[in-house]
Amino acid sequence: MITTVAPDELYAVLAQFNPWWRGNPLPELPSWHRAAWFQLHRWVAEPPAPRAILVSGLRQVGKTTLLLQSIERLLRDGVPAANILYVTFDHPLIKLAGIDAVLSAWRQRDPKQPGPEYLFLDEAQFMRDWAVWIKHQVDFSKNKRRIVFTGSATPLLEGGQESGVGRWHSIRLSTLSFWEYLRIRKLDLPRLPTLRSLQELFRYDEGQYAKVQEAALPYIAHFHEYIVRGGFPQTAQMASITEVQRLLREDIIDKVLKRDMTALFGVRRIVELEYMFLYLCINDGGLLDIQSICENLHINRPTVQNYLQLLEATNLVFRMLPYGYGKEVLRARYKVYLADACIAPAVMLKGRNLIDDPRAMGIATETAVFKHLYSRYYAQQIRFSYWRGKRDLEVDLLAELGGHLIPFEVKYRERATGKRELKGLLQLCAEKQMERAYIVTKSLTDFGPLKAVPEDIRTEIMRVPAPLLCYWMGEGEAVEDPSAA
Repeated sequence: MITTVAPDELYAVLAQFNPWWRGNPLPELPSWHRAAWFQLHRWVAEPPAPRAILVSGLRQVGKTTLLLQSIERLLRDGVPAANILYVTFDHPLIKLAGIDAVLSAWRQRDPKQPGPEYLFLDEAQFMRDWAVWIKHQVDFSKNKRRIVFTGSATPLLEGGQESGVGRWHSIRLSTLSFWEYLRIRKLDLPRLPTLRSLQELFRYDEGQYAKVQEAALPYIAHFHEYIVRGGFPQTAQMASITEVQRLLREDIIDKVLKRDMTALFGVRRIVELEYMFLYLCINDGGLLDIQSICENLHINRPTVQNYLQLLEATNLVFRMLPYGYGKEVLRARYKVYLADACIAPAVMLKGRNLIDDPRAMGIATETAVFKHLYSRYYAQQIRFSYWRGKRDLEVDLLAELGGHLIPFEVKYRERATGKRELKGLLQLCAEKQMERAYIVTKSLTDFGPLKAVPEDIRTEIMRVPAPLLCYWMGEGEAVEDPSAA
């Protein structure tokens, strides 16, 4: 690309983002690391394969902090400062100049030192021909450069899917888990036992369940606060819920819907897209009725389907098909979850009223449970679906991998585990005879094995309060064997 940006002007911008070139410290960073950081550092320091690293996720989830923490560690480990470049293509001057001009301006002023170069390219979806450039770097400079790039939208995954095969390793960064939220808030709470797998709960005795219930009591109020505040690192530490929701609404509506959708996908009818997103906020975690959307919003079916794909591409929503295979499933209705339980209340500016609305809290909790399960097992590529049985009975979530099928039914209500409330789960267990299943409950007393199971069902069913499940799913790194869930 021929640039109109002078090298000296470009270098001046780069120097602001790379203070270590002149021996200055990095901006103050969190002292703790997210689980994804450890995976990123392994790939940066000692890559298992000659690949670039893609860190993807919604805006404001902490991708830039992750990169800067990795740079801080490299500098501490003795990597020459002149061999580390951080650049964000969110900056208009850098976007205009292009990556080749950036590298040229850098090397004109700072000669390379012995060892590989480390390139950290933030918001790389704004790079021109990003997939081709990274493909060439991996193919021809794999021993000279280690490349980490981030993106808030999955054109990085979809547009470069063919080029990316075998050329980059993907790390998905979700919003903060409940466990991470408690750490960032620096709360002094009773210690809960560490679980490598929820399956360990089946080996607990009554005394252990009672001990966990007692220790978990102070966690309930913080879980409700987490649902309202959400898992965005910046807002997790703010005092005012009103300010939290206002900021989230601005980031989502103004930056993702209005800016990114226009810049990345060329969307022109932004108001239609905003109405569509508001509809999803009202129906978070529900089955999607495309015909109803078309009639209520006066948008045709192809446009609705296109908007859904774009919202998923920007990491704002997840779509899930029912369990099964073939044409029947492909024609079925999607179930849609927002990327974080706080998004719908923030967009609707509900404040703390959410906590006093049992139905809304149930929906938000189901969204949080799905987010935690998805984030925990994303690296293992578990297939998530929902189940629909006879008489429209339903099970909220099914996790499937390697022949294992594990259902999760979310019942965040006072009476949650009677036969009437569990008709769908019991029907599924009777049909599939799975090894185990989980009911996600509200009350800490609703914890432990479900004992009133019909004789024809051989499935072990565990009741787990939602705060505990979200805490354990977020604690530490993902398990190596997802079938142990």
